[in-house]
Amino acid sequence: MNGAELLVQCLENEGVKIIFGIPGEENLAFLEALRNSKIRLILTRHEQAAGFMAATYGRLTGNPGVCLSTLGPGATNFVTAVSYGLLGGMPVVFITGQKPIKKSKQGRFQILDVVRMMEPLTKFTKQVVNAGTIPAMIRDMFRIAVNGKSGPVHIELPEDIAAEEIDSKPFETHKLHYPVAAPEAILQAAELIKQARYPLILFGAAANRYHICPIARDLVKETGLYFFTTQMGKGVVDEHSPHCLGTAALSDHDYLHCAIDRADVIINVGYDVVEKPPFFMNMGTMKVVHINFAPADIDEVYFPQHEVLGDIGHTLHALKNALSDMDRKDNKFFHSVHTGLNTYVYQNQGHDCFPSTPQRIVSDVRKTVADSSIVSLDNGMYKIWFARNFKATHSHSLLLDNALATMGAGLPVAIAAKLVHPEKQVIAVCGDGGFMMNSQELETAVRLDLHLVIIILRDNGYGMIKWKQRGMELPDFGLDFGNPDFIQYAESYGAKGYRITKNDTFTTQLSKCLNAPGVHLIEVPVDYSENEKVFLQELQNKTCHL
Repeated sequence: MNGAELLVQCLENEGVKIIFGIPGEENLAFLEALRNSKIRLILTRHEQAAGFMAATYGRLTGNPGVCLSTLGPGATNFVTAVSYGLLGGMPVVFITGQKPIKKSKQGRFQILDVVRMMEPLTKFTKQVVNAGTIPAMIRDMFRIAVNGKSGPVHIELPEDIAAEEIDSKPFETHKLHYPVAAPEAILQAAELIKQARYPLILFGAAANRYHICPIARDLVKETGLYFFTTQMGKGVVDEHSPHCLGTAALSDHDYLHCAIDRADVIINVGYDVVEKPPFFMNMGTMKVVHINFAPADIDEVYFPQHEVLGDIGHTLHALKNALSDMDRKDNKFFHSVHTGLNTYVYQNQGHDCFPSTPQRIVSDVRKTVADSSIVSLDNGMYKIWFARNFKATHSHSLLLDNALATMGAGLPVAIAAKLVHPEKQVIAVCGDGGFMMNSQELETAVRLDLHLVIIILRDNGYGMIKWKQRGMELPDFGLDFGNPDFIQYAESYGAKGYRITKNDTFTTQLSKCLNAPGVHLIEVPVDYSENEKVFLQELQNKTCHL
């Protein structure tokens, strides 16, 4: 066989079922090998979108997603998606092509040092210079992608190496068993919790894995400890739990922070400083226990006093056992915060005028979609509202990015989520700005015959930055834009489009779209004046006597 055929065999051996991407002429040998394999190629309309889809596949399955591009501009279009996977902790393999490295008649045309470009953005990157090294390289890369904090890896396959004749075969695969925490570290953490008067659990992104969620749920239930989450930790435990204090969508001054400020011990499960801080640590005011695969990155706002390092699921199971004799805490204050959150956050829908408030839109989506659904968020002002006001019911039920926090990911992420979970309702919520960054993937969704609903929140500007601009008491400038007719735009791709003109029609239309096959786009005007009212006025004037 040739190098490209060997690479495809190695990918099959790793259990790869889908590759997302856009091939170029340097990938033709690989493309031909793929044609004769069991792996499904999903052609996208932009390499960035392919990378988002592959990273999401890895995020949802725990197995590395795979995507493909050509050299030069194809590889550079991967950069945002690679960064997305790196900061978000998503296992993904990026494969790029390259001109022949032994002899080329095209000079330096389109040639960049892609491997060097990928070095600071990946856990591992390498060019294949000998087809015989492919089996070892692929086995190693798939291990690296999932080991510890998951992330991206990159392999560059030159055209002549792909055509090189080779007699080899894939390496045998086996499951990794991760190191577990030292027993004394777990006992010390348990003792800190027992001695605390107001302990709180924080679930972060690294805890949002299917094998961790059941034991996290048991820990909360059996200890009675209250918990909150980071934005990417939503759904580790069902947020309808009476012990849930919501999500730290802001770093400070929200109702949740009344509980955080009272806490004397916070158990951070799976938190990573790449996420926007859920709270700011101060010297001497609280003790923080860091539970994760790897040591904490010490920062001015994060410097845990105790660390429990190893497989998170094992740690939580051992911690639950170590706390089995703990007396239940006096949780009257945390209970009052829980009650206040229901009053001031979850039940508060703002004014009843049209266009809708963000709170009303979040509430309408939550009560219309199934508990088993997946909602994918792009990045914009609405992400804060959804993170804060939307109760997640299961792991990855609200897919958002609070690490790189890039715009343009909402639709590609939803497409990948639907491919992984075709049985579930999948909804993409995008701002008009973020949607237009990868709106061409509507064609991909239609071509794949997916049942998908896209909600576009229209305010004709970059609403998040406009809010920040006003918060600094600066005049409006440079952040407004025009939009196409989204209904006609959707229909031009073969999707169906709808425009909401009254508040009370949104849930009806959303329900119809969720129950009808095909790709549906719903344009919903949004009134972001609630940003100033809630975040700059209400929260500044709140009291913690809830």
